[in-house]
Amino acid sequence: MPKNTVQFQKGLSLKRFLDTYGAEEQCRERLFNARWPTGYKCPRCGHTKHYLVSTRNLYQCRNCRFQCSLTSDTIFASSKLPLTTWFLGIFFVTQSKEGMSALNLRRLLGISINAAMKMKHKLQHVMKVADDSFALNGLVELDDAYWGGKRSGGKRGRGAPGKTPFLAAIARNEKGHPIHMRMSKVNSFSSQEVRKWSLKHIHHQCVVISDEFGPLRGVADSVAFHGAVNTSEIYHNPDNKIFHWINTMIGNVKRAIHGTYHAVSPKHLPRYLAEFCFRFNNRFYMGAMVGSLIRYSAVTKPMPQRILKFAEDEG
Repeated sequence: MPKNTVQFQKGLSLKRFLDTYGAEEQCRERLFNARWPTGYKCPRCGHTKHYLVSTRNLYQCRNCRFQCSLTSDTIFASSKLPLTTWFLGIFFVTQSKEGMSALNLRRLLGISINAAMKMKHKLQHVMKVADDSFALNGLVELDDAYWGGKRSGGKRGRGAPGKTPFLAAIARNEKGHPIHMRMSKVNSFSSQEVRKWSLKHIHHQCVVISDEFGPLRGVADSVAFHGAVNTSEIYHNPDNKIFHWINTMIGNVKRAIHGTYHAVSPKHLPRYLAEFCFRFNNRFYMGAMVGSLIRYSAVTKPMPQRILKFAEDEG
């Protein structure tokens, strides 16, 4: 049996990571190139000429005299942690297939649990912003799913109390292989809510396949074609390929979240879903995932603690 090229790819070893990002000056150079890939550009006036105020590590524009730090206006803004700690945290988060809890980050990075929690949520926020920046294309499988609820006793199924609804979609290529995944918490399952979500996350030329759950028909108004499949018998057919991948991914994500985090607050569920989606969507390039998340972090607006503690947008 041939090896799975995705599972057996080299990724980025800890030694190679430390050779590349082990010193603060190396991290500063990488962040500078990520934030200003064509050279410094003043955030205020756009002028490119500048000089470094070395005593304060600030860049000053020669035109308007505006000063800014390397981390200002990025996700690293106002953090007291060195970039070497941030980048090492990015390494652990991206290279861990099942995710990494804030408690484990604390132990591995030697920082406080509060600092580890802030880092974890900020990086998850960057992952969500990165994934939300592109729409799923091609053939898309769409399904409804739920997080949480009572584990024993009480009502089961869609009407069970305490469940948090979210939409799961996976884009497949012409060979039927999954390429990109998107999982998003929604306020409720209604046609209007599904349509709002689809306008943001699915390309209008997509072909979308779902089951016959009524609210999912809301996607029909915003895509090229929507087909609803009666699933009452297909799961008993061993040759069935419809919804195989989407159900597999929903199960994998739920098991991983339960296994790594044990419990997740419903209001922060979008961040945890985004973390797994980001790793899945970049799984073909594990070695480059660290650099990719650094680049997204460099262009993501700061997330102060007063905002971080609240829930993300559901869409």
